[in-house]
Amino acid sequence: MLPLGYVIRKNSINYHCYADDTQLYLSIKPVNTNQLTRLQACLTDIKAWMTSNFLLLNSEKTEVIIFGPKNLRNNFSKIIATLDGITLASSTTVKNLGVIFDQDMSFNSHIKQISRTAFFHLRNISTIRNILSQNDAEKLLHAFVTSRLDYLNSLLSGCPNISIKSLQLIQNAAARVLTGTSKKDHISPILASLHWLHVKYRIEFKIILLTYKSLHDQAPSYLKDLIVPYYPNRALRSQSAGLLVVPRVSKSRLGGRAFSYQAPLLWNQLPAWVPYPNPPPLPLLPPHVYSTIECH
Repeated sequence: MLPLGYVIRKNSINYHCYADDTQLYLSIKPVNTNQLTRLQACLTDIKAWMTSNFLLLNSEKTEVIIFGPKNLRNNFSKIIATLDGITLASSTTVKNLGVIFDQDMSFNSHIKQISRTAFFHLRNISTIRNILSQNDAEKLLHAFVTSRLDYLNSLLSGCPNISIKSLQLIQNAAARVLTGTSKKDHISPILASLHWLHVKYRIEFKIILLTYKSLHDQAPSYLKDLIVPYYPNRALRSQSAGLLVVPRVSKSRLGGRAFSYQAPLLWNQLPAWVPYPNPPPLPLLPPHVYSTIECH
């Protein structure tokens, strides 16, 4: 499959190759529909490469999805319906690495799928909760519920609160199953006692963690390229604070949910000492103060 990458790159098309799947990506402005000729040429070369290797491109398993404003998607759908004699099935949702993408990038379908699966496991765990210890029950909840809330949750950064609320209800239900508390009890003290971050803060933590790794060469280069350090034009106290440039975006076009915007926005809100590997030393206090802190 290695030569397939050369074929795609020759046509200046972005792509990702997986074990049993190859995805092509093309960014087009509404007025530049002529750029679809690159996709046309790429499919022609792929078909030729597959024919020379005694392979067949299965059009029934080849699908396309168009992301963008609803009023512009229909124009592209008519053009992309058939390319180089290949009939492409236009889809409203596609699954990529276990995440369901929709044309509006709202992830509503993905959140609904998480809710169905998580509540299914919660019902099963609740039926055997009485015979499980606290430690074992918490392991089950993390394995079957929390793992689904955290999986690629950075994609949900900037989503409306109503979408995040659906996921928060899952975490609340998991905490009640674990602790045996009723629905009348306030959930915040329960989550605090379990040291569970709210879903919204878990998403923000993931974005900040990716930002930290990008700044320290521990993340893919395409993430690092989206982050620009802030250098003031004149000497300011903030020049050594490790701030990042927050770009201007159009929030009406989902620009406010991009990693290039969310990462510096959340990073700059951190306390000054957090971005550094080592926290500042504790202030020198009398011994009796330290003993008081330890007792509490």
